[in-house]
Amino acid sequence: MNNALPNTETGVIHGRFQVLHNDHLVYLLSGMTLCRHLVVGITNPDPLLTRDEAADHKRSSLAANPLTYFERYVMVRAVLEEAGIEASRFSVVPFPINMPELYKYYVPLDALFFLTIYDQWGKRKLDYFQSLGLSTCVLRDVPENQKGLSGTEIRGRMAANEPWEDQVPPATMRLMKKWDIPGRLRDLG
Repeated sequence: MNNALPNTETGVIHGRFQVLHNDHLVYLLSGMTLCRHLVVGITNPDPLLTRDEAADHKRSSLAANPLTYFERYVMVRAVLEEAGIEASRFSVVPFPINMPELYKYYVPLDALFFLTIYDQWGKRKLDYFQSLGLSTCVLRDVPENQKGLSGTEIRGRMAANEPWEDQVPPATMRLMKKWDIPGRLRDLG
């Protein structure tokens, strides 16, 4: 078994993580294997750092963003630590994805930027990165019907009192129940 660290010093990966599900964990761990330190950017961190996006209007709605930045920060850390990742190997920061003029205030621009592409929104994010001359690595590029798990579907299942627990890591499940996110989603509906 090769225990050598990868050559890339710092990687930046991002997501809304509303809620962090099993496919998100695979995505995060994929980025982690390609760098020594992973900066996890939480997009749509607050209403002032969230803009409507023509490529995907629903991403900015209140119903699509029920968790606060802090809740997602705690959740990302808990899930990665539960997966055996040392806390010193990652950071969690706000990341206003559709405000490229602000990236320099949140993440190191000399890092390798990871992303996945499933739809027009994924292509738009790649355009943002390329417009700034950032180094990018597409971890997965597949049609939307091959995407896998969907936070929208999981939130819908939570709100409808349908089973959802097997679609998220154990740390996510515990926090969603502790914070009564299913109840919050029902109240938003």
